[in-house]
Amino acid sequence: MQIAQNSVVAFHYTLTNDSGEVLDSSEGREPLTYLHGAGNIIPGLEKELEGRAAGEKLNVSVSPEEGYGELQEQLMQEVPRDAFQGVESIEPGMQFQAQTQGGPLMVTVKKVEGDTVVVDGNHPLAGQQLNFDVEIAEVREASSEEVEHGHVHGEGGVEH
Repeated sequence: MQIAQNSVVAFHYTLTNDSGEVLDSSEGREPLTYLHGAGNIIPGLEKELEGRAAGEKLNVSVSPEEGYGELQEQLMQEVPRDAFQGVESIEPGMQFQAQTQGGPLMVTVKKVEGDTVVVDGNHPLAGQQLNFDVEIAEVREASSEEVEHGHVHGEGGVEH
């Protein structure tokens, strides 16, 4: 069976940046399972998997536009230290959930300068070229319930 809209796909992957640094991998774990066409994985990778079948191996390079987007400068902000009430020590790399006009947003602390904290609301992989080494393990037709819910159920998916 070929990967198409509403098929369930399980694949192993290793994700590297342009420097060859491994950012994530399914090695030693179960394959990543998703519902194709439901927006469960980044668009560039999903597009490259379309039409493939179990057993195929491929290398996919995904641009920032088709991945986690370009860096958006407006998501980098200086915040007063007292906005972090109840947090004694704030260090670069820490993540917090900020309440914004558009709803909750995960932000990462980039630097702390006196009473000012610089936070970044971009996805940590925004602006990066993403390189995937993929091996497709399984492709099957999704159940009507999986299609209705927009995600995979059972092994590798969501248990209801």
